[in-house]
Amino acid sequence: MFILASASPQRRRLLKRLGLPFRVVPSRVSEKSPETEPRRLVLELARRKARSVARRHPRALVLGADTIVVCRGRILQKPRSPKDSERMLRLLSGRWQRVYTGVAVAAEGGRRVLAEAVVSRVLARRLSEARLKLLAGRHMDKDGAYAVQDRGDPFIERVVGEQDNVVGLPLAAVGRLLKRLRLPQRSCGWAAGRKK
Repeated sequence: MFILASASPQRRRLLKRLGLPFRVVPSRVSEKSPETEPRRLVLELARRKARSVARRHPRALVLGADTIVVCRGRILQKPRSPKDSERMLRLLSGRWQRVYTGVAVAAEGGRRVLAEAVVSRVLARRLSEARLKLLAGRHMDKDGAYAVQDRGDPFIERVVGEQDNVVGLPLAAVGRLLKRLRLPQRSCGWAAGRKK
């Protein structure tokens, strides 16, 4: 059995591309951490989520993921309020940022965990104050308060690196982890690092 330890509909849609049957079991763990280095932070949280669910489902492979946006040295996670969303969008407007996603696969009840972090660079368009206020609060469930996958979303101008990483689940990294765990590829119909 393969489990996605996330309630994110974006991650669910991406994971379906692998052709691997899976269940969704949200981890519900705390995302608080004293860690301030972005790569270490997303790896820590991805491992925490995967282990939490793997302990409850010891015979399953469990995939955990965590994404953050970093701009001008500040880590941006999900906005706490529409006002916080507006603050984030104002910071990002017209600037390059980095999007980090950590992915972890836990096996054997969490005793074995493999993890990897992926980073993409993203350029946001410079928007007017009126446009920023209009967009604020639109994506309260997204890190950085925007959604690159939304059609018609006017905020993102350019992505350098893996776009699925910016959405929240870098599939090539997931494939590499599954391959390292020696998951038979015929069971998922997918070769690591390549979509069918």
